[in-house]
Amino acid sequence: MTNEEDKDEESPYDKPMFDYLHGLLFDILLTTDGRTTDMLETLMDDKMTVKVIRQEQLDDREAAPFGQPSGGPYYVRESVLIGEKSGFVVSHNIALVCSPHVPLPLFEAISSKQEGIGKTISALGLQTLRKLTEYGWKSADEAVDLFDRPLALQFPRMKDKAPYKKYTMSFGPVPGILLLEYFNPGIVMHRVQRTIVDNQKKDDLT
Repeated sequence: MTNEEDKDEESPYDKPMFDYLHGLLFDILLTTDGRTTDMLETLMDDKMTVKVIRQEQLDDREAAPFGQPSGGPYYVRESVLIGEKSGFVVSHNIALVCSPHVPLPLFEAISSKQEGIGKTISALGLQTLRKLTEYGWKSADEAVDLFDRPLALQFPRMKDKAPYKKYTMSFGPVPGILLLEYFNPGIVMHRVQRTIVDNQKKDDLT
């Protein structure tokens, strides 16, 4: 075996290939209109659990910029998705919920703060129409919530820009939920490093 081959074998990952896959996976994650939680669980090989940071009711005046007046009530919910096994913070999310345009079982589940919105929709078998309205990348200093107020992303040691997307969810003719999701830019690296560690453990057992 040549020295070059030794070098390739010892490298934990090929950087050009990693960079390509990193960009590809985030492109898919940002532009898909499917369930984001399902994709994150597949990518991370881990079940996602939700931690609600805050949930509060808004008045019609505060929610007016987001659509037609509906008589409310409106609720804003800030949460993070965390890997159940790893404890890794995967995404930081803000949701504006317009209760008259959300099915009652879903609204009750959201109010209980027990499950993520996507998982609850799937469990209830609800049909939704998702419309992507914005996506891109923002630094920690650029991150804002749905009201354009500064948002402190819950990603420790964040150095790179975080990918984000904003979209609406409709259960009828009028959107019932507006969602803004920021994703931890370290997702792919975390998954690669965990795979390397798992493979080393398997090698140690053989």
